[in-house]
Amino acid sequence: MRASRLLSLLLLLQSRGRMTAPELAEELEVSVRTVYRDVEALSAAGVPVYADRGPAGGYQLLDGYRTRLNGLTAEEASSLFLAGLPGPAAELGLGEVAAAAELKLLAALPPEPRSHASRMRERFLLDVPSWYRSADDVPHLSEVAEAVWDQRPLHMTYRRWGQQEVDRVIHPYGLVLKGGSWYMVAAPPGGSARTYRVARILTVETLPGRFPWPEGFDLGGFWQGYAKEFRERMYTAEAVIRLAPGRGELLAYTMGSDVVGAALAAADGPDPEGWLTLTVPIESITHARWLLLRMGADVEVLGPPELRALMCEAVAELRKLYE
Repeated sequence: MRASRLLSLLLLLQSRGRMTAPELAEELEVSVRTVYRDVEALSAAGVPVYADRGPAGGYQLLDGYRTRLNGLTAEEASSLFLAGLPGPAAELGLGEVAAAAELKLLAALPPEPRSHASRMRERFLLDVPSWYRSADDVPHLSEVAEAVWDQRPLHMTYRRWGQQEVDRVIHPYGLVLKGGSWYMVAAPPGGSARTYRVARILTVETLPGRFPWPEGFDLGGFWQGYAKEFRERMYTAEAVIRLAPGRGELLAYTMGSDVVGAALAAADGPDPEGWLTLTVPIESITHARWLLLRMGADVEVLGPPELRALMCEAVAELRKLYE
C-alpha cells in the first residue's frame, strides 16, 4: 500500500511540478505528517526531491529528473480505452491523433494489460447522445477548442434561445460535453464566466494575443455549480401527486430520476391501496400537465388547484375525442 502511495507521490511531482505538503496530502488522501514521512523515504531511496521554504514553497523534483516507474496495471490500461470517445475526439479535430495514441499505447503495454485493454475496447462502447436525439452540429468546435487550449480570445456571432443574434468578444476557458451537446465556458474581458452552446455559434474569429488565465478558476467546479443553479432556476413550483403502485420507475423516466428519487425518499408510506403521495418540483403548470398526462391513470394530481383543473380539462377533451 505504501509503495503504491510513494509511486503516486513521485508521479504527482513529476507531472505537476512544485506542490505543497497540504496539496499532496489532499491528492493522496493522507495526513500532512504522512506526506513528510513519504518524502523522506523517497529522498532516502535516492529520488532527488527537495523542498523550497516560504509561502510560495513546496516540494519538487530536481530539474530534468524523470522516473521510468510509469507502468500501467491491466485495470488502469482498460480504463483508458473505456474513457476514449472516438466521436467527441473527431469533433474536436483529434480523431486521427486519438487513434494513433491508442495504437502506440497498445504497442507499449505488456501482454496482460494489452489483452485487458483490447477486450475493453471490443466489449464496451460509450454512446453519448440520448435516445431519439442526434448530436449537435458543431462546425466551429475545432476552432473553439484551439482557442481554449492556446488561451486566445474569440469574436463570435451567437444565436440566443430567442433567435436573437449577438456579437461577443469572449475569453474561452473550457469545453464541456453534456448529453451529446458541447458547451463552452467563457467570459467577456473583465467579466464573469457563463456558458454558451457551441451549436449556436454562427461565426467565430480567433483574435490576436492571449488572455490571462483567471486565478483560481476550476472548470469542473464551475460546471457543477452551474448545473446546480440551472436546476434551481428550472424548477419554479411544486406539484402534489398520487402515484400508482409499482410506477416509480416510469415516473422517474418521465420527470427525471434525480427529481423523482428525492421525492420518493421524502414520501410517507403507501396508503391502504398502495398509492404513494409525492411532492415533486415542476418547471411550470403547463409543462407539468404535459409530463403527467404521459402517465395516464397511474398518476392523480392533488395540487396545486390550477394544475388539477388543467388535467381535468385535458381528460374531458380526450373523452370527447374518443367517445
